[in-house]
Amino acid sequence: MEVVASENPMIDAERLRDRLGEAVTVTVAETGTEAAVREAAADAVALVADVSTPVTADVLDACDDLDVVARAGVGIDTIDVEAAAERGVTVTNVPDYCTDEVASHTVSLLLACLRRLGVYDRDVKGGGWDWRVGGSVHRLADSTLGFVSYGPIARRVREQTAGFDVEYVAYDPYVDRAEMADDGVERVEFEALLDRSDLVSVTAPLTAETRDMIDDAAFARLADHAVVVNTGRGGVVDEEALANALESGEIGAAGLDVFAEEPPEDSPLFDRDDAILTPHAAWYSAEARVELNRTVAENVAAVLAGETPPNRIDPGLDWV
Repeated sequence: MEVVASENPMIDAERLRDRLGEAVTVTVAETGTEAAVREAAADAVALVADVSTPVTADVLDACDDLDVVARAGVGIDTIDVEAAAERGVTVTNVPDYCTDEVASHTVSLLLACLRRLGVYDRDVKGGGWDWRVGGSVHRLADSTLGFVSYGPIARRVREQTAGFDVEYVAYDPYVDRAEMADDGVERVEFEALLDRSDLVSVTAPLTAETRDMIDDAAFARLADHAVVVNTGRGGVVDEEALANALESGEIGAAGLDVFAEEPPEDSPLFDRDDAILTPHAAWYSAEARVELNRTVAENVAAVLAGETPPNRIDPGLDWV
């Protein structure tokens, strides 16, 4: 049996080989295009896919022996889950291996943007020494942090910022108001979140409902000192609208770890001191990488053994 794994540093082929045993051959291949996936996985029983691996209906039709597509990560936006289910292919992911890491990265971006650390760093390294280059910096205490989506990462961000003396609001129509209230978070409508928030943390999955939801109209409602951080999915924030909002002074600063196109090319955000950009790295720690690969191997092993994997994706699930 052949297992094909994406050629990506986050995927540990040796761990897969150790877990799956000698009866399985693990091949590392480039899987960034449909043509590459079709060629690499034509005879495979399992495909371990990174974030850029397109698994479409056409790809699935070309891989007759495929039993499982194991996403090495959380999001499944590049995998046609319904088409896979129709063809008897199980899709799995690793939903919680990096919750703490993404939350910590989110808090880091929020604080770095709020305190204009990027601007100060570049100024000092360039020979400057002027606190005024950061512009109008506002106090963290007594501010309001708004969560766009209140899932495990947002909950961890709330825990990590519990001593910051901030108020919390959240927009998430799928989380009960009383459940949020137990965490000290007020459930509000999206427009109210924009009107009230000084800091906005976007951790929403990418769905038809959330695509480009942080757009021109959303930025216009935010305070001119507001900080927006996205560690969810790139398509939730309209990056052109974000660049325009920063240019016009509609918001104060932004931090992005995810982008609509990864890696982004020729973005208007590249030249902005008020935007801090990181390379989809929020997930990473040495411990998270170990946990990720262990869980991927367990998912694949379960399917190949005819068992239900621990992290099977429901074909009817409307999130990515």
